[in-house]
Amino acid sequence: MVLSEGVKQRLSIVIELGKTVFHYGFIPTVLYLGFQKGSDPGAPEISLQSLFW
Repeated sequence: MVLSEGVKQRLSIVIELGKTVFHYGFIPTVLYLGFQKGSDPGAPEISLQSLFW
């Protein structure tokens, strides 16, 4: 399959945007999901203060 120069440029832009979104969004997403799930039974509660401790 042969891609035109314009398609290659747009694909390159989309891939770079995806890399940037993943790069800056991964850790906040993991933290958000961890706070949503909560702690295991018997473990201390999760809070922002415990995150920095």
